[in-house]
Amino acid sequence: MAKGDAAAEGMDRRGRNRALLARQGLLQRWTVTAAEAIERLVGMQSQSPTAAYVGLWSRLERFELDDLAQLIVDRKVVRIALMRSTIHLVTARDCRALRPVLQALQERLLMTGTPYGKQLAGLDLEAVVAAGRRLLVDQPRTVEEMGRLLQKKWPDRDAKSLSYAMRNLAPLVQVPPRGLWGIGGLPLCTTAEAWLRQPLGTDTAPEPMLLRYLAAFGPASVQDMQTWSGLTRLQPVVDALRPKLVSFRDEDGRELFDLPDAPRPGPDVPAPPRFLPEYDNLLLSHAEREHVIAERHKPLVYGNFMPPVLLVDGLVRGRWKATQARGAAVLRIEMFETLSKREAGTVTEEGERLLKFVAEGAKTREVRIEAVA
Repeated sequence: MAKGDAAAEGMDRRGRNRALLARQGLLQRWTVTAAEAIERLVGMQSQSPTAAYVGLWSRLERFELDDLAQLIVDRKVVRIALMRSTIHLVTARDCRALRPVLQALQERLLMTGTPYGKQLAGLDLEAVVAAGRRLLVDQPRTVEEMGRLLQKKWPDRDAKSLSYAMRNLAPLVQVPPRGLWGIGGLPLCTTAEAWLRQPLGTDTAPEPMLLRYLAAFGPASVQDMQTWSGLTRLQPVVDALRPKLVSFRDEDGRELFDLPDAPRPGPDVPAPPRFLPEYDNLLLSHAEREHVIAERHKPLVYGNFMPPVLLVDGLVRGRWKATQARGAAVLRIEMFETLSKREAGTVTEEGERLLKFVAEGAKTREVRIEAVA
């Protein structure tokens, strides 16, 4: 490893994989609380409202469904648009700290990354947000309902564009029962300030957030940091942080940055099988992802919907789905390539534990390992 301008040591994909797994709680399950894990991970991708339950189960030594549900009910964790302007599950503290850093991103993506910017051109957006906030004083509402109500004040504007203006420009959190295991419901929103009964922070500097990213996802390149956060032009920011960092070179010569004391256990450390939920951040937080999934397998995972996946020896080797009907729970695992007999045994054991977690009341449970169709 190297500091400053010294020549950087090389790091191959397998070594980088093991470093990432260690920081994600996927080499050895953590013994921390659910809230502490969510903060270690700098939030969890959460457009699928119950995915985080499986994500935490795979990372924690002890985790029950109610551990997360109670945090949501007690307003200690919230679901809000943050990195990449996608919904993330974060602690209340991180909601207040991260949203100001990422607010400019929400505004930029609204105006240039969606078709709604043209509809909103020339509109007093501060007035729209103020009116939208007033709509939330009495009760939480869906984003769509806010759009329809705002259209009464601005009838010449598209309701969906007005709804997205509120979604991006105001810090809206989705309130329970959304996000509670086994309970449906529309995504009702209110402002983060109203729900948490505290104002957001005022610091917009990205440096603390990027250091936390490295702690959870490093070693990583500047492009990786931009892919994870959605922010751009981070090279000067990272350059200013160099005295606090060490650097490596990956197999393609890209410079990777890391925290000096972060775990890098080495490429030979065994990696147990782990089941990850749909849209897990492990697969979305780097520009180059060959250290977690082979190039030939990407079309089986990345698309309009990202399925739950199975890690074997640290890499995505399959996808899975758990179903339950008439008291019978089935975990169907579609493998991208053949497992060895030993691997099949450890995958089945972990799959049985997963089924016990997601289908606790089932009378029968079955793990099926198949080739991908």
